[in-house]
Amino acid sequence: MIKKQRNINLGAAILFVIFSLLFFVLFLRFLIIQTTGEVKGQTLAAKAEQMYSDTTKIDAKRGTIYDRNGEVIAEDRSSYSLIAILSEKMSPDPEKPNHVVDLEKTATELAKYIDLKESEIYEILKTGKENERFQVEFGAAGRDISLTTKEKIEDLKLPGISFTRSMKRFYPNGVFASHVIGYAENQLNEKKENETVGAMGIEKSLNSVLTGKDGHYQFESDIWGYLLPNGEEKIKPAQNGKSVYLTIDRKIQIILEDALNKVEEELNPKKMMAIVANAKTGEILAMGQRPTFNPETKEGLNESWYNESIELPFEQGSTMKIFTLAAAVEEGVFNPNETFESGQYRVDSKSKPVSDHNRGVGWGTITYLEGIQRSSNVAFTKLANEKIGFDRFEEYLKKFRFDQPTGIDLPNEKPGTLVYKYPLEKATTAFGQGSTATPIQLVQALTAVTNDGNMMQTHVVDKIVDPETGKTVKDQKPEVIGKPISAETASKVRDYLGTVITGEHGTGKKYAIEGYEVAGKTGTAQIPGKGGYLKGPTNYVFSFVGMAPKDDPELIVYVAVQQPDSDNYADGSRAVSMIFNPVMKNSLQYLHIEPTHKAEITKVTNPNVEGFSVEESKQILSQQGLEAIVIGNGSKVTNQFPLKDEILIPGEKVILKTEGELVAPDMTGWSLRDVMKVAKVANMKLNSVGNGFVVKQNYQSGSKMKEGEYLIVDLDQPEVNREEKKEDNGVNQDQEGRDADPSEESNNDEGVNESADVEDATEEVSQLEMTD
Repeated sequence: MIKKQRNINLGAAILFVIFSLLFFVLFLRFLIIQTTGEVKGQTLAAKAEQMYSDTTKIDAKRGTIYDRNGEVIAEDRSSYSLIAILSEKMSPDPEKPNHVVDLEKTATELAKYIDLKESEIYEILKTGKENERFQVEFGAAGRDISLTTKEKIEDLKLPGISFTRSMKRFYPNGVFASHVIGYAENQLNEKKENETVGAMGIEKSLNSVLTGKDGHYQFESDIWGYLLPNGEEKIKPAQNGKSVYLTIDRKIQIILEDALNKVEEELNPKKMMAIVANAKTGEILAMGQRPTFNPETKEGLNESWYNESIELPFEQGSTMKIFTLAAAVEEGVFNPNETFESGQYRVDSKSKPVSDHNRGVGWGTITYLEGIQRSSNVAFTKLANEKIGFDRFEEYLKKFRFDQPTGIDLPNEKPGTLVYKYPLEKATTAFGQGSTATPIQLVQALTAVTNDGNMMQTHVVDKIVDPETGKTVKDQKPEVIGKPISAETASKVRDYLGTVITGEHGTGKKYAIEGYEVAGKTGTAQIPGKGGYLKGPTNYVFSFVGMAPKDDPELIVYVAVQQPDSDNYADGSRAVSMIFNPVMKNSLQYLHIEPTHKAEITKVTNPNVEGFSVEESKQILSQQGLEAIVIGNGSKVTNQFPLKDEILIPGEKVILKTEGELVAPDMTGWSLRDVMKVAKVANMKLNSVGNGFVVKQNYQSGSKMKEGEYLIVDLDQPEVNREEKKEDNGVNQDQEGRDADPSEESNNDEGVNESADVEDATEEVSQLEMTD
């Protein structure tokens, strides 16, 4: 019994020691934690805060890109994707289902709002149900759903139908200066988070400016995640990206895109490039090319990765002769009445001859002014070699900055190369062969001719604005980057280039624009291939660069068309004129540039007919030679436009609004100006597509219109005018396609025969004879 008692005491003592040690260890551990506030190197306060606080990211909005007038070109918008929840686990209360219950009804209703057939939607739901999927989506048809459509679907109150929200980069104009604007796409960053990154154009070059900084919302919660009543909240607002305003003018860009589309449809060239610039400031008002792509869908991107106007230099051809002429005039060595022998010319005894483009036949002894008009290679070679001197001419090429990038605010610019070592290379450079340049280099250099000798920095960014404060962060002012020629020289060069269009022997007659004087230069550059230049009637880069009005230029338009799909040599210059002429003319008119030549016209004063009956108003306006258009179903006129006492032209439309409902007139064949009158009187928002005259309207004739709604019209050129242009071009083609007769002077545009093959580059420089 005593032995048993001893064992019990021993066991109790051992237990006491064990528990004492455990207590000591726990106490020591508690003391260490109390002192350091850490466990396993982690701060307990931070872990507690993490456990009892939630953080929600506040997404920053990427900056919006605008045109010069504040029209949206690229912006972030909320995008919604449609999902259908199929799992019954989401519906704990059968009376309030949160999953799709009726597959047929759901398919029927959704088919009204997304681009899928009812049967296709049903099949997606049925397959998902059979495979016990938690939820299903509806492919491309269920993505990028607008807020309006989302709200309409939500109003159906279909069980299980829900949406996910995301931010998407939206390009409302579609194919629109795509290589200038570029595009942005989602990429994973270092934190494995999705972020929007610019991949081309302005989106890329100004990515850091456009990208904002995400904020966050932090709050204290209980263990289940519910917000504590007196919990602390911390909000760090998101900093949205800056707004970027471009020099691009949306209206002019649309005019350019439309012209490029028409040539693409009719002649399908391999490439096209075009630039519209402000002749006084160097601002780029429009820039386009083909092939191109849609920045939103990326359709066509694989065919057109490069911005052709700034990234791919090529031999410009005769448009470069402008700067040879400018150098000669500036040096005081150009006499327009001095004569020379055209045809062929050797710069030295060792070099092969330079030939004029009519197979080296030339036009006999002609003046240098006629040489400019005919685009004689010999004339410009002699100017560079004998008048200016090749070394001095090189200095002018560098003054015009053909030896360096322009510095335009777009990524990946690659300048041309001056091939200027041997005498023959110097000679060919004088008329645009051998040495290369980009279209933007040529346009920038031309600003010296249009702007009194001051060469302007070309740029596409107008200003950068903080959208939160409205403060302008950066404002790009016009910048003079050189003065290669004097104002007097610039004026003379414009006059000489004006004769390229108006002169008897001018190669640019088809670029004449009614009402405006144009100065410019044609170009037909050969394309290097294996073993020499490519052969064939349209294996050229056809181009024209022009400025208008000639005496005080406001615009520069450059157009180049490579290898149109045609066997007719004349289709090259025809394609160029199909772009240059409407773009220059419509842009000048849009900018309210007064025509140089105005015909005397009769004018009338618009009478006041407000308060008169419709019939009385029609009679009063008819007596003044004006046409009354009524847009109401009432009997009395309540408003008119143009307003009373305004000066009008006989035959002009006067829009009359009556009491009662607004009724749409038949606007087929109307000009945009007349449509604008309707929008003004009806208090509607006008949206126009294309150029020319109305061919389609969203409100049919006789239908009711609503104030504040959009009035949308499609414009196009009349078919009659198109046929007349084709007939005219057919005549020009015949003229241009004839062989130059040595015994008589040719009045054709280029003096080149379609069948005239270019000699191999290794044989003689007559390979250059077809370069105008």
